[in-house]
Formats: sequence, C-alpha cells, structure tokens
Amino acid sequence: MASEQGTVVVIEDDTHIADLVDMYLRREGFRVIQAGTGEAGLAAIERERPRMAILDIGLPGGVDGMEVCQQLRAKHALPILMLTARDSELDRVLGLELGADDYVTKPFSPRELVARVKAILRRSDGSTARSEVLIAGRVEVDLVRREARLNGEVVPLASKEFQLLQFLAERPGRALSRQQLLDGVWGPGWYGDDRTVDAHVRQLRKKLGDALPLGTVWGMGYRLG
Repeated sequence: MASEQGTVVVIEDDTHIADLVDMYLRREGFRVIQAGTGEAGLAAIERERPRMAILDIGLPGGVDGMEVCQQLRAKHALPILMLTARDSELDRVLGLELGADDYVTKPFSPRELVARVKAILRRSDGSTARSEVLIAGRVEVDLVRREARLNGEVVPLASKEFQLLQFLAERPGRALSRQQLLDGVWGPGWYGDDRTVDAHVRQLRKKLGDALPLGTVWGMGYRLG
C-alpha cells in the first residue's frame, strides 16, 4: 500500500527538489502531499494531519519556513525536518530553537534525507511506548499523550523538546553529559554538535520556567531535579 508509512507534507517551492523528495519517500511507502508556499503548507497540515513535515526555510511570500515552524509549534508536536540552502550556524540554531527536530543542508542525498525521516519518526513513535506519567518538579510528563502539563494546562512542546524532557525525567538527579543527551534523544548516528542540546534546553526553560528544576552541570551537561 502506497501510504502504509503515513503522510508527509513537503513544503518546498523548488518543484525539482519537491518532486525528488516525493519520489524517494513514496518508494519507502509514504504518502506525500506537496505545498509550494508556507500558507499552503499550513493548510495542508491542518487538513491532512500528517505524521511529519519537511520544510524549506527559504519559502516565497509572506510566510517563510521559520514562520511556518513557529506557527506549527504553537499548536502541534508534529516532527519537522528543515531543508536549507543556508549553511550558517545561526540559521541552524534558530531553526532548532523554533522547534525543528533536525535539518538537512542543500544539496543533500535523498537517501540520507529518507534515513533521517525514518529516524525522527522512530524516536517520535517510541515516546508513546509506555502508559505512564512522569513528574518533573511541578511538570507532568504524559508519555501516552506526549504532553507536558503545568497546573493542569498543556504546554506546547516541539517533539524533540518533549523527548529531551522525557529522557531527563526518566533519570532524575543524574548528571548527564551533552553527548549522553545527544545519543539518547537524537541517536548515536545524528550529525551535529552539542550546541543542539543547549538550544533545546533553553526552550524548555523558556516554556516551563522555574516549574522545571533543570540545572546546568558546568563543563558537562544538565541534571533534572
């Protein structure tokens, strides 16, 4: 069945790139919906409720990729893979801080992109494996609903932010290095540096504040509790 892996929305204005991504994903059993603008992509996500979005940063019109990512994160924990022709560290960090789960810089290998899509979805799906609610300070971490709740209210988190919170909450009181966090949340095969962890920790602190007792272990990493 062509859609056995679920639906992926590809938001990319370059039709050659979009068609290439479409072809490789369909070969792996995904159903693909293409959108050429940010507005069309947001509408497609609301309509199709996909498993994942692949998002170009440099979209035409009034809603670029960064804005799309920000709007999605205000409402969904949908996994997001960003495509960018910009190879600057600032763009990558900004995309991750806005809630993207990973990024691929153009030009890219279609096979590598598919492998990253599968890895992101495996980690995302694995977060719901147990029926359990963890307590982290005053924050409830619901592993079934994949929600973080503060005073009974859901705090919207990016999927990678939630996975990082879960990983920390499952190991209360332990000092964890950035590399341990990268391996546990992003996977040992992830390409990137440990500043990714810092960016996601900043987002958790920004969204959950003092309710989350997430401390820095200087020169090493972080500890929850």
